[in-house]
Amino acid sequence: MAEPVTEGKPQQYSESDKRPSVDPGSVTASETVDLETNTVNEKSLLLKLDIRLLPAVGILYLLSFLDRSNVGNARIEGLASDLGMTGNQYLTGLTLYFIGYVIFEIPCNIVLKRTTPRFWLPTLTILWGIVATLLGIVQNLTGFFIARFFLGVAESGLFPGVVYYFSMWYKRRERQFRISLFFGAAALAGSFGGILAYGIGFMRGTVWEHGWRWIFILEGVATVLVAVGAYWFIYNYPDTAEFLSDKERKFIHARLASDSDATHDERFTWDNVLRAIKDPKCWLYGLSFHTMSLPLYTFSLFLPSIINALGYRAATAQLLTIPPYAFAFLTTLTVATVSERLHQRAIFIIGSAILAIIGYIMLLTNKDPIARPGLSYAGTFFAAGGIYPATALALSWPAINVSGQTKRAVANAMQISIGNLGAVLGTQLYRSGDGPRYIVGHSFALGYLAGNVIVSSLLYFILSRENKRRDGVAPEVEEVGHLKDWDGDEDPRWRFQYYR
Repeated sequence: MAEPVTEGKPQQYSESDKRPSVDPGSVTASETVDLETNTVNEKSLLLKLDIRLLPAVGILYLLSFLDRSNVGNARIEGLASDLGMTGNQYLTGLTLYFIGYVIFEIPCNIVLKRTTPRFWLPTLTILWGIVATLLGIVQNLTGFFIARFFLGVAESGLFPGVVYYFSMWYKRRERQFRISLFFGAAALAGSFGGILAYGIGFMRGTVWEHGWRWIFILEGVATVLVAVGAYWFIYNYPDTAEFLSDKERKFIHARLASDSDATHDERFTWDNVLRAIKDPKCWLYGLSFHTMSLPLYTFSLFLPSIINALGYRAATAQLLTIPPYAFAFLTTLTVATVSERLHQRAIFIIGSAILAIIGYIMLLTNKDPIARPGLSYAGTFFAAGGIYPATALALSWPAINVSGQTKRAVANAMQISIGNLGAVLGTQLYRSGDGPRYIVGHSFALGYLAGNVIVSSLLYFILSRENKRRDGVAPEVEEVGHLKDWDGDEDPRWRFQYYR
């Protein structure tokens, strides 16, 4: 372990500390030679990894977001009236989902760390697919509440688990772009949800009077079928991935060792769990998502109701949800690409949040949405176009800045848990009698987005200041995978990424 740095007498590191020594006879030395002589085409290998990894986990997340947000589509297809919902009971069902989600995120990532992605991620998907299907046959409010809670429990491990999973395959500066692409599946889920709900809506009268049950049943069954196949198309880690040659495995090992701790054989310990919990920066990463989760989930859960309240019929409202989500998918990919090329992160989070703020200002200032539905509908484009890219970038903070495998797994789960507390609040804001302006809900979303601008700016300042402090203590080291005395991101040789 590296010796702790004290206030009065900082530990001194020589320039040689930047170049960790490697035993020439070791596997690591061999891998370093591979990396230096380019015996493997790095661009082709990255493309190979992207093709094998991103579509697989992206499909699972698309299904996850679809199964959690299709309740908004089901609501305008007769869910509330059939289950006898009154007042804000529908909102209570939404809240229960996020309570289950928040409680089980950290435990789920601990299970992932102690098992394997190939086992854990498909198993979670099967579980929530079954619960999502059962939502289609609930007969009363109690059944709806129970199913929503356990849907949240089952889905809680996917997103933080995949973010951790990426950290075991990609270098630090490659993760943010992949996380953004992965999160783009959420926007696609919104578009698909609208298309599917529109088509499934025509099944009203088949077995049941209304078509909302078929939305849950058909989409839930599809999730289970895909999840069964996922046991074969989800891979574990580079050391065991069947699609890699031995030379490619060594090359990936060398790449990761030159950049992160992913090649360390780190044992699970509760002390490393506590390291994340005690780190104030991990809480700020959580707050950065917290300020985005409220607008994210209120938008995805209530967009059909918001558009329906503008005077459109249910079927038309389902179709009108598609373009804002398609726009969000495009802005997410565009911002992720430009952010990656310019090596800028914080400024794009702030800029995207401001774009979403403009959208909510348009929604709030339209005093007669039914007479002028176009203005409010245009506002949903600005909101979606800013919320999704800002959220994708905010979610990459711990993946690129937390070192220590267990600490990073816990930090990722903490971020989602803290973040989704905002969603818990958000589910209570769009009350049944507030339409069509939804002043309370839109105002909270706008305020939270402004809060994200503040938190992102604060994180930028804190990480920048800490990097400058460490510059005076020890030179930066990137080849942490070769170090025997690595102490995670608390080591003064580690540098945080906030703009590069």
